[in-house]
Amino acid sequence: MRIALDAMGGDYGPEELTRGALLAVKQTGLQITLVGNQPVLQAHLDSMYSGASGESDIQIVHASEVVEMGESPVDAIRKKKDSSVMVAFDLVRQGQADAAVSAGNSGATMAAAVRKLGRMEHVSRPGIASIFPTLKKPVVMMDVGANVDCRPQHLFQFAVMASAFSHVFDIERPRIGLLSIGEEVGKGNLLVKETYTRLAASSLNFVGNVEGRDVFQGNVDVIVCDGFVGNICLKLSEGLASAAMQMVKDEIMKSTAAKIGYFLARPAFRAFARRVDYAEYGGAPLLGVNGIGIICHGKSSAEAIKNAILEAVKMVDKKVNQRIVLGLAANALDEETMD
Repeated sequence: MRIALDAMGGDYGPEELTRGALLAVKQTGLQITLVGNQPVLQAHLDSMYSGASGESDIQIVHASEVVEMGESPVDAIRKKKDSSVMVAFDLVRQGQADAAVSAGNSGATMAAAVRKLGRMEHVSRPGIASIFPTLKKPVVMMDVGANVDCRPQHLFQFAVMASAFSHVFDIERPRIGLLSIGEEVGKGNLLVKETYTRLAASSLNFVGNVEGRDVFQGNVDVIVCDGFVGNICLKLSEGLASAAMQMVKDEIMKSTAAKIGYFLARPAFRAFARRVDYAEYGGAPLLGVNGIGIICHGKSSAEAIKNAILEAVKMVDKKVNQRIVLGLAANALDEETMD
């Protein structure tokens, strides 16, 4: 299996991304293609390998342009056809890579995936899923930012696609919840109410509405919402985890007894930090395109990049896209409901 990595995206530059690729190769032995400025990437590889075995598992494909984080996604992919993110997805399109991973401009990554790979048959709008830690096992939320204005059929398709992705966690019949302002039937806006009716009539394992406080309980495997709500949930969760850790540290520093307690409980604190760290979950899968793509956090560390690459491998192994096709067919979506 070969994974294409946009090695120029992200806030920490190609050195950190290259290091992440090396970690993935050393752990799994898979093959990785670094896409970007060839001399720069080769220099990083040479300095990190120093003649170590395994270098043959990494190759470089040159791309002369880079999409910057602040650029307009649409303008960037139209004008920068030789950008690293475009070339990475082109390798997937040509069959030279099984998946593409990028920590760059998320909008440009999504646009490049759709431009190069196209939408899957019967998918109105591809979307972005995200993995959240819970008290039990991880939950998949979709959409988390790709589509801010949705119709019921879009949310229904998000449920199908996120359910298919849940198989990477070995969940055969994922429990699906619809994010709303109340658990009762009839709660929510018109979009939620109409989506509820559609999900309830489907063959999916729909368990009803879930509220924001239920997201981290782990009682469902998939949470469906539009991209506007989902992105707010995602950013709120990231901010809360960071703030909570800082608040705990501030309280610990206020007394000697608290410092001693922290010293004794350090393993538990470290385990908690790992549990809520986005790096542990890799990246957010792009679902609904004719190929596998992963969007990583802009501040992804080498460890996060490694985990994103491993996540892409799981998606290929678990045949997530084939499961999406079967899921849509099983629920008999009519052509007139599509865009």
